[in-house]
Amino acid sequence: MIYVLIGLGIIIAILLIANIRIVSQAYAVVIERLGAYCTTWQVGIHVKVPFIDKIANRMSLKERVLDFPPQPVITKDNVTMMIDTVVYFQITDPKLYTYGVEKPISALENLSATTLRNIIGDLELDQTLTSRDVINTKMRSILDEATDPWGIKVTRVEVKNIIPPEAIKEAMEKQMRAERERREAILIAEGQKQSAILVAEGKKQSMILEAEAQKEAAIQKALGEAEAIREVQQAKAQGLKMIKDAACDDVVIKLRGLEAFEKAADGQSTKIIIPSDIQNIAGVLTAAAELVKK
Repeated sequence: MIYVLIGLGIIIAILLIANIRIVSQAYAVVIERLGAYCTTWQVGIHVKVPFIDKIANRMSLKERVLDFPPQPVITKDNVTMMIDTVVYFQITDPKLYTYGVEKPISALENLSATTLRNIIGDLELDQTLTSRDVINTKMRSILDEATDPWGIKVTRVEVKNIIPPEAIKEAMEKQMRAERERREAILIAEGQKQSAILVAEGKKQSMILEAEAQKEAAIQKALGEAEAIREVQQAKAQGLKMIKDAACDDVVIKLRGLEAFEKAADGQSTKIIIPSDIQNIAGVLTAAAELVKK
């Protein structure tokens, strides 16, 4: 009897040890008891009742990434292209994740594909290529709301790649090439325009400087002539003043006039104007000669 009890105790101990479970951080375990949901084990040590409790599901609560293959979609202007998306999600309710939908990952993939087709169907080709942020935001909002009953929270959706048809690629490349050529032509024209403006400005400045130089030269020449005239007049005035200061009489003045008449007579002139008072001058000469003799 004692051995029987010991054996039963060993069997119970083995069963208990075999049914001890440790749940790691960021994991959860769903337990069913007699086929019905019983509880959800979180982080820590737990004991499962043998033959009654059953582990229905074990899952990670970490954020996960699903990279779906490219999906064919048709835009509003009837262009077929391939788009692949990346969905970031996290399990928030292990019970709903276990019992909410059959194969949650497959359901999320199909839901993502249909949602993407609906969104792209309302956009044209150019909008599709330039509105990735809009597509990401709409998809995340729709998927997050639709997966709430499954215990899934969609945190982010990213359009990974957009692959248009080959004909569209060629047309886009031609358009880009034409745009680059247009920009190059504009830059060349702008350069030529700036060059012409600079040349014209240079010529303008050169002409202005040349005119200013001619003006300054003319001013200096005029100032020089005026100064020369002033000097001549000052010299004449000084001479007259010296004559006046010397108290020269009429005889000396008439003699100077006769000398001037003599110089005029020695020239090449064909006409000579004889002063009306020539007799007076002759008298002056006679008087001067007599003075010399004495």
